[in-house]
Amino acid sequence: MSTTKLASIRYLALDRCFRNTGRRYFMEDLINECNYSIYEYSGKEDGVKRRQIFEDISYMESSQGWSIELVREKDLRKTFYYYKDPNFSINHQPLNPVEAEQLNEAINMLNRFKGMPQFEWMEELLTRLETSYKLKGLNSTIVDFEQNPYLEGLSNFTRLFNAIINKQVLTITYKAFDKAPKIYTIHPYYLKQYNNRWFLFGLNPEYEQLSNLALDRIEKIKDLSTSYIENKEIDFNEYFEDTVGVTIPQNKSPEKIILKVESSLVGYVKSKPLHGSQKIKEGDPFAILELNLIINYELETLLFSMADRISILEPTSLKESIKQRAQKAIENNF
Repeated sequence: MSTTKLASIRYLALDRCFRNTGRRYFMEDLINECNYSIYEYSGKEDGVKRRQIFEDISYMESSQGWSIELVREKDLRKTFYYYKDPNFSINHQPLNPVEAEQLNEAINMLNRFKGMPQFEWMEELLTRLETSYKLKGLNSTIVDFEQNPYLEGLSNFTRLFNAIINKQVLTITYKAFDKAPKIYTIHPYYLKQYNNRWFLFGLNPEYEQLSNLALDRIEKIKDLSTSYIENKEIDFNEYFEDTVGVTIPQNKSPEKIILKVESSLVGYVKSKPLHGSQKIKEGDPFAILELNLIINYELETLLFSMADRISILEPTSLKESIKQRAQKAIENNF
C-alpha cells in the first residue's frame, strides 16, 4: 500500500478520535486506533509508532494540513487529545494546499482523455471538480499527450470497448484500402493504439485466427447473437514483444536484423531504442545495431524513415524490400 494511502487512513482515524467527546484518547489509544484502521482496511499490521503520530498531528495542525485546533490536556502524567471545537472535522474542511495540488495534477492528467469516445463523462466530472474545489487555473497545463480527436473511426471506440467488456460477438463491415467492403464475424479481445491510430484484435472464426482491424476502416458494427469464444491463449502483454507496431504475420519467427548506423544517429537510437532487443556496438564513423524481431510492414516503414543514415546488412530480404520502396518513391517523385 502506498505511503500516501497509509497517511490518509491515519489522518481519518485521528480525526475520529479527536472529535469523540465521549472518550479520552491518550497517545497509546491513538496508536492503537491508527493500527486498527490500517489493519481493517488492508489486513496488514504496519505497526504505527509514537513518532509517526506526533508527525501526523503536526501536519494536521499546520497550514499545509487542516490548521486543526487541538487541545492537549493532562491526566496525571499522561496527555489526552481532543478538538477545541467538538463539531470540527477534517472531512468538513475544504482541500488543503497539498490535496488541492494533487487533485489538480490528477485533473490535468485526466484532461488527456477529453475527446475520447469512451470518456464523454469526463467533461462534466472535470468541470464539477474544478468548480467545487476552485481549481480551475491553479496550474497551467505542462504536459501534452499526442492525440488526434479528428481521427476517423473514433466513434467506434466506445462500441468496441463495451463489446470486449460484455463479451459480445460482432459482425463488422470493413473496408481495407483500395478494396471492396467485407463483412467479418469478430469475437473482440483487445484495443491497441499505434502511430496515433487504434486497432481492434479479435478472433475471426472464418480463418480460425486472430484478426487485426483498424478502427478508421470500420464502416458498420452489429451485434451477433452467438456464443462468445473467450480468449484463453493470448497474453496481450507479451503478444507484441517481438514486433514493432501491430501487424504480426502468420508463421513468421523473429529474425536477426543487423544495421550499420551513422554515428550521428547513434545517440538517437540509444535514447529511443527501436525495440527492446536492440544491441549496439559503437564505432566511428559507423555503429552496428542488432535487433531480434519479426519483420513486418511497420518495421520496414520505421527503417525506411531512417534510410538516409542506415544500411541494412542482414537479412537480404529486408534489404531488398527497403530498396523496392526507395525505387518506388523515386519513380513517384522524380
